[in-house]
Amino acid sequence: MNNPLVPVIGVITDVRRDTPDVKTFRVAMPDGSKPFEHIPGQCAMLSVPGVGEAMFSVTSSPTNKEFMEFSIKKCGCLTSWLHAMEPGQAVTVRGPYGNGFPVDTDFAGKDLVFVAGGIGLAPLRSVINYCRAKRSSYGHIDVVYGSRSADDLVDYPEITDEWCKEDDFDVYLTIDRPQDGWDGHVGFVPNYVKEIGFDTNKTVIICGPPIMIKFTLAGLVELGFNKEQVYTTMEMRMKCGIGKCGRCNIGSKYICKDGPVFRCDQLEQLPAEY
Repeated sequence: MNNPLVPVIGVITDVRRDTPDVKTFRVAMPDGSKPFEHIPGQCAMLSVPGVGEAMFSVTSSPTNKEFMEFSIKKCGCLTSWLHAMEPGQAVTVRGPYGNGFPVDTDFAGKDLVFVAGGIGLAPLRSVINYCRAKRSSYGHIDVVYGSRSADDLVDYPEITDEWCKEDDFDVYLTIDRPQDGWDGHVGFVPNYVKEIGFDTNKTVIICGPPIMIKFTLAGLVELGFNKEQVYTTMEMRMKCGIGKCGRCNIGSKYICKDGPVFRCDQLEQLPAEY
């Protein structure tokens, strides 16, 4: 059985540039197997020995048995080192950490709406592709995804070449401001969600900048959704992953142990600092 506290050596087998500051890293064990099993929404600790380690969402689906993927934004020392790495180089990886989305229980048989902003698509990609792999277990799937510009849309080829061509699966893309060559929707994600006006019998999963989550949730409530129907993930607050460092403590909860996935009505019971 895998011990999430013990790092294993992983080999970077592929690096894909998604945006000017986001790369997706494919990691496998030296023997070609996957480092460990996970649930959509869980995280892992990636480390470059001698440099540091940090928590990242696993962006590949658990149904993929050959590798794990991590979409990482360049924003500091460790991520800069990672962005300089190439296939064949090694990192250490340990996990999984936190709880995942209730894909086999609360989501089963439901119509699902995924709402993402910027790099927030990364944690949701694991859930979306899990649902695609087990398509008969879920109803209609909608994805609303926005970013600052068309160049900042993560996983754009996968979205256009695969997701947009699926049956009973609709994708709504938007960017914040007009851009040459973009003929799609222009506007912020919360406003676009209200503009689309989804039926209130759907289950919603949100991930993105806190301000986007705040206004999207307010818009959903305005449309008639209950907060019990809406889920989000707060993995950006996680650090140690085991509830010891205290960085992710909010009220009586440790995001790394009690989360990072929460229903939005559960967040109402926490102090306003989240």
